[in-house]
Amino acid sequence: AQWASFALGRMQMPWVAQSILLGGNVRVGLEDNLYLSRGVKATNGQLVERAVQITELLGAKVATPDEARQRLGLKPRG
Repeated sequence: AQWASFALGRMQMPWVAQSILLGGNVRVGLEDNLYLSRGVKATNGQLVERAVQITELLGAKVATPDEARQRLGLKPRG
């Protein structure tokens, strides 16, 4: 089964690690967390970069958009 999880606020990045360790997928974004660290406002790009770093440090691979579409059985981008 393909599954993903997310967390709110300061638990967003620890939950990225937990999801990867459990074999799942993750999503991050400003809609769930406004800060990169205490008092430091984030951008979506910074949150994604941090999630990618965590994922790769744990030995998992980040899917490209095309790979993700294939895994989910979606039509290729046209």
